[in-house]
This record gives sequence, C-alpha cells and structure tokens, in this order.
Amino acid sequence: MDLLSPKIQPYPWGTRTAIAELQGRPVPAPDPEAELWMGAHPSAPSALHRPPAPPATLDALIATDPERELGAEIVARFGGRLPFLLKVLSAEKALSIQVHPSRAQAEAGYAAENARGLAPDDPARNYRDDWPKPELLYALTPFEVAAGLRPPADASALLRALAVDELKPLAVSLADAAGEDALGAALASVLEWPEPAPLVASVVAACRRLAAAGGRYADACAAAVRVAGDHPGDVGVVALLLMRHEVLQPGQAIFMPAGGLHAYLHGTGIELLANSDNVVRSGLTSKHIDVPELLELLDPSIAVPVLTPRLAEPGVTTFDTPAPEFRLYLIDLPANAPAPALAPPGPALASPALAPPGPALASPALALPGTGPRILLCLDGTCSLRAASGQELDLTRGGSCFIPFADAPVHATGQARLALATPAQP
Repeated sequence: MDLLSPKIQPYPWGTRTAIAELQGRPVPAPDPEAELWMGAHPSAPSALHRPPAPPATLDALIATDPERELGAEIVARFGGRLPFLLKVLSAEKALSIQVHPSRAQAEAGYAAENARGLAPDDPARNYRDDWPKPELLYALTPFEVAAGLRPPADASALLRALAVDELKPLAVSLADAAGEDALGAALASVLEWPEPAPLVASVVAACRRLAAAGGRYADACAAAVRVAGDHPGDVGVVALLLMRHEVLQPGQAIFMPAGGLHAYLHGTGIELLANSDNVVRSGLTSKHIDVPELLELLDPSIAVPVLTPRLAEPGVTTFDTPAPEFRLYLIDLPANAPAPALAPPGPALASPALAPPGPALASPALALPGTGPRILLCLDGTCSLRAASGQELDLTRGGSCFIPFADAPVHATGQARLALATPAQP
C-alpha cells in the first residue's frame, strides 16, 4: 500500500475552498482548485511516498510489475493500465457542455489526430488518449447539473414559455417530433447559430422573467442566468435549456455513458471515470470547441437518471453502472454504525458530522470490497488499514492511498467516511 500525493488541477471554474479544506490547507486557496486527481493517467499521475526512496509516480510503479499491482485479470482486460481515475471535483462556475467518446470512437479519434501531427498537449486536440471516458458523479454537496436532453415535448414547452421569437420555429418542430433525432437537430441548430449574441441576450432576459415568476422551469432558467454571467454571449447558455436540469442531493449520483451530453454547473463531488482525459466541447469554455465532432458523438436518447446507492453490505454502499473500468463504494466505519449525516453545505466541501473518534482498533475490522487494484480516499475521520502482508497504513481526512492487487485482502478499522474506487467485476 502506498500513500498518494494527488495532483490538483487549477482550472478557472474551480473553487478556492473545497479541496483545500478537505486536505487541511488554509482557506481560501490562492487560486481556483477544480479537480484533485488520484490515479495513473500519464498527464497527471499521483506521486507515491516510499521513504527513504524519492517519490515515484503511480503509473511508473504499475509499469514495473503490472501483474503484482493490478492482477493478471486486470492486465488481460485493460492492457496493463490502471483502468480508472478517481477525482474530487469542485465547481464554482459551470464546466463546458461536453460529451465523451466510446472506446471505438476514442481509438479512431486519437489515431486521426496523431496522423494529423497534433502534439499530445496541442490545445486543438479532442482526444488526449485512446480510451473511453464513462463517468460517475457522486454528490458531496448539492450538485447542480445539466445532463441529457429533455424529451422533445418538454423542450418545446420550455421554448414556448421563453417567448423568444427566434426560437419559435424550433419549438414548433420539437412539438411535432416523433423521436430523439429531433433533439439532436435542435441542439445543432442552437450550437451553430450564425450570430448568437442577440439570441443569447433575448434568452437571458426571458429566463430572468421565468425565474422570477416561479413555476416548472424557474430553476433551470435561474441556472441559465447565473451561467450567462460567467459566459456572456455564449450560445451554450441557450443549449443548456434543451438539457435536463437536476440538483443532486448529497449521496445521489449520475452515470454518464459515452455520447451523453452534460455540463456540471455548481457543487462538490466525487467523480470516478475510466482512465481518460478525452473531452469534446461545444460551449461555456475558453478551451477548444468542436461542435461537429460533438454532434457526431452525441446520443440524444441518453436520459441520465439520478441514481441512489445500493447497500452492498453493512456500512458499504455502491452504485450499479455498466462501466467495466470502475465501481465506486462508499464506506462508513465502523460498519455497524449509521452513516454520518452531511453538514449543511456551503461553497466548501461539507464535512460529515462524526462523533469524536476512539481508538482505531476498538472498532470492528471491515474487509475492503474489491479484489483488484484500489484507490481509497478518506473523506472524514481516521482509519487504519492492514494488508495481508501485515503492512499497516493510517489515513486521515483528505488522505488517499493505492492498494495493489497483491496486498488483498485489506481490512480497515476506525471511525471514518471513505470512498473506494476499484475495477468492476466481469
């Protein structure tokens, strides 16, 4: 087992509070901190602590002995690569409207961009690697998202309520639509609008009116007004209204498969995804936008339901998804105690309310779920881990560690809230 030093991604949409608070650093942080990466993606691998040797990176460690670190079955399935990436994501402003590719699309897109001679860090790249990027977002605070497209009739009703002349033909076409193809056509019409600034101004004014009036679309319209303040004149503000608006409550999650349109708007959560950094964007960002490629990848039938956790065993909950690369477990220690309640959230990461911890070994030991490589993040409290080899490791709030295949089984004791990432069982 190895303690990790995760990489902080300072994207401008991040908060200055949540990740710093989780790690016990001064708040506010000097700069926005958007994502905390725990994993082995080659662009930002976590460092390891192995005194007295200098820190190595997790991807380099795995490369030295893939079967010991990952297990023969994971090596065979994923080619010697850690298949998942665990993040803490904290958004003060909206992320870009985006989709992720399937495995076949990622392989083809990556090869095509390499053939064009694009450097690995070229900002015009859509494909940073040749992997898919399905992802699960688990809310630690209320987390506002736009995810999936509205049914045609619902999208039509919202556009009619806006009463913006330019959008009336689109509302009519959606009202008469018989299937999801009309949703993709409507999105394309908005994203390819020839002179978007006047349209965006009219839509934002209409959204202010609907948000103030209350009713069915008030929350979605209020979200569009807030996003427009961060991205003035961006046609992505109009595209948001074609998408389903949700606010995940702490403990809820959404799963985003390939082709699912989404934008994360505000909140702090855990993101678990396949080990990829492939993003195709269409708005609400200063990064590379590729509307034709996004429309090519888009699957308008994806509805993105809100998921509730399933009890796997006492003290352990999980979410069922079809992604083979990962599974997320939430663990409450001791296992026979009720899950700690989250404190009322603010801009920072809500801290679960835990009773004062007692001696770690006084609580019953819990065998950590999963048999392959795992990454464990301590969200609150303190826990002690003991591997089959006899190695022991302590984690406190904000700490994370990599557990190789060869160390299983691993038992945990203490009083803590933990998030554990592992590959899905075949």
